[in-house]
Amino acid sequence: MLRLLSLLQTHRYWPGAELADRLEVSARTLRRDIERLRDLGYDVDAVRGVAGGYQLRAGSGSMPPLLLEDEEAVAVAVGLRSSAAGSVSGMEETSVQALTKVVAMMPPRLRRRLDALREATDPAPGPGRGPVVDAGVLTTLAQTARDAEGLSFDYTARGEQEPTRRRVEPHRLVALGRRWYLVAWDRDRADWRSFRVDRVGDPTPTGLRFRPRDLPAQDATTFVRRGISRMPGRYAVRLRVAASAEDVRRMLWGNGEVTAVGESACVVELGSDRLEWPVMLAAALDAEYVVESPPELAAALRATAERMVRATGA
Repeated sequence: MLRLLSLLQTHRYWPGAELADRLEVSARTLRRDIERLRDLGYDVDAVRGVAGGYQLRAGSGSMPPLLLEDEEAVAVAVGLRSSAAGSVSGMEETSVQALTKVVAMMPPRLRRRLDALREATDPAPGPGRGPVVDAGVLTTLAQTARDAEGLSFDYTARGEQEPTRRRVEPHRLVALGRRWYLVAWDRDRADWRSFRVDRVGDPTPTGLRFRPRDLPAQDATTFVRRGISRMPGRYAVRLRVAASAEDVRRMLWGNGEVTAVGESACVVELGSDRLEWPVMLAAALDAEYVVESPPELAAALRATAERMVRATGA
């Protein structure tokens, strides 16, 4: 029953034969279990016939009972505690209320696990957080991306004062660093874009579904990182590194544009308005490298290196 519910809660349409095969049960047992779910309050739509199947209906009144495995229950509670810290605007009070209900329903053994995790963990200080995003905006973006539904919203681009209306096909949300990004196909510009969620306003689903396109990157996180590295900035950073492009990408955690210039050498390029970030990335390189530009970065690295040497007492 738990496995059946877990599959149905993806809200996709499941052909009956495929669902029975996944659960390793007969079609008759599957029909009986579907009826048991309905008795518990879940609205499950059924299509009869040879090509028939089942789908869990979304938004059908009050929320039915939710079945969670032990690990899932602990993960939900941990996530609610993080939300209560205030990283998403409007979620603090709601998260505390939901957390109270979840913990109240937990058996003692799970409460002990959650308490142990809390007591052994120090939360990150608040000032290090990035821009706070609106919970309603985040939820709308997530739902339309999940359901492959068109979306329009107001967006204030970098360096602009007034927002413009964008029409997009949302692909996926990415939490990177201290910011949220929406990766989407921009219909008016006929190209892929990543949007800072804290700059999004008045998101409105269009009600029109679309066929998902192939993202021109390994995944959404890689796409966002690549876009950030190509953003124009005050400093155009270029490093020549004596290591393979593959190794350097791992050293830099996916930041910067890395271009191979042989099997054991590559060039790293990125734009930045401040030098602190390029200095930290350069310090993370476990290989010899040369600063090709800008000269200000070379001076910043020299000053940092001298300070580090003095710190060792040498």
